[in-house]
Amino acid sequence: MIFLLLLGVPTALGHLYLWRRLVVDTTRPRTLARRIGTLAIIGAFALLMSALVVTRRVPPEYGKFFAWPGFVWLAVLFYLAIALGIAEIPRRILLKRATLAPVAVGAGSVVDPGPVEPVEVVPDPSRRLFISRSVAIGSGIAAGSVVGYGMTQALGDPQLLQVPVTLDKLQKSMSGFRIAVVSDIHLGPLLGRSHTERIVRMINEQEADLVAIVGDLVDGTVAELGEAAAPLKDLVSRHGSFFVTGNHEYFSGHEQWISELDRLGVNPLRNEGLTVAGGIELVGVNDVTGKAYGDGPDFERALTGRDRNNPVVLLSHQPVQVSDASSRGVDLQLSGHTHGGQMVPFNFVVPVQQPSVAGLSKVDDTWLYVSRGAGFWGPPVRVGAPPDITMIELRSAG
Repeated sequence: MIFLLLLGVPTALGHLYLWRRLVVDTTRPRTLARRIGTLAIIGAFALLMSALVVTRRVPPEYGKFFAWPGFVWLAVLFYLAIALGIAEIPRRILLKRATLAPVAVGAGSVVDPGPVEPVEVVPDPSRRLFISRSVAIGSGIAAGSVVGYGMTQALGDPQLLQVPVTLDKLQKSMSGFRIAVVSDIHLGPLLGRSHTERIVRMINEQEADLVAIVGDLVDGTVAELGEAAAPLKDLVSRHGSFFVTGNHEYFSGHEQWISELDRLGVNPLRNEGLTVAGGIELVGVNDVTGKAYGDGPDFERALTGRDRNNPVVLLSHQPVQVSDASSRGVDLQLSGHTHGGQMVPFNFVVPVQQPSVAGLSKVDDTWLYVSRGAGFWGPPVRVGAPPDITMIELRSAG
């Protein structure tokens, strides 16, 4: 209910704004066009809410029929509202000028002009309709173009990024150790088995030393999405594949997914660690959302018994946990969660909650790498934040 209120109220207001600008301002009162436009806006809102509600209550094979149109419309609504908002100032200036010629009411003769009443400025309905319709059409074209481009980004192959990271404690013999990092795959009603197969193929082509899946793999239960996740069993790397929970795992039955991934050969790290290749301490902590499920992060447990002469590489879904990591001497944290903002201008909002939107940065003595993720949540759209799979190459300082 809280989720629906947080998203439902703003989208309802957004639809009201669209109704004013796209229907009321572009049609004449009590016409068939206005009635049809009003019904279309109401139907679009109902479609969007069904995507938010129905997809959570039916299997993905049925939910996709609501998710595709509903979530695409959500993206169009968002960018259409932005385009119309940007156009407000020029629109108002043009509407002010959209008047008939001034008319002097009650003027007298030339010889005896007599009292002249104030000039009456009469709006020109035809010009006002033309301006409103032009703004509506222009905004629609702009929004549609942005969403269309964003869909090609979201549904295309993730970018393959190569990121070198120098660690002071890394042995020279291990310089060049490569970790394939992927996050936020978001299997669900819009992304299924073929999406997983593509990610597995791209990772295997890199011949990584280790694979790290840093949370938000699924948006649904094992019964619904087990087949979609099955290709993960084909991941190949020299030292194995590892997984930590993201917030969406806790909405999808995290215990079942942990067992399923373990069965597929992807090793869950639940507040625990191990030594990899004799020289890297690989540690994983649960997502902070797990606190509400009695399964929160525990850094003390995860780091207990680790050899601090070796560099510590932490898998943690949310970048915000880097404050705990840096205070405990972690050398490198690998995270996701942010989607890089997914759709501009949300990349400017992410820093309110997280210390990094995407890419490599440093917090005290700890390197933080944040993947933009290989999938998407909600709209199948990415604008200014293409999906990625990252090859982290560890390098020795010596």
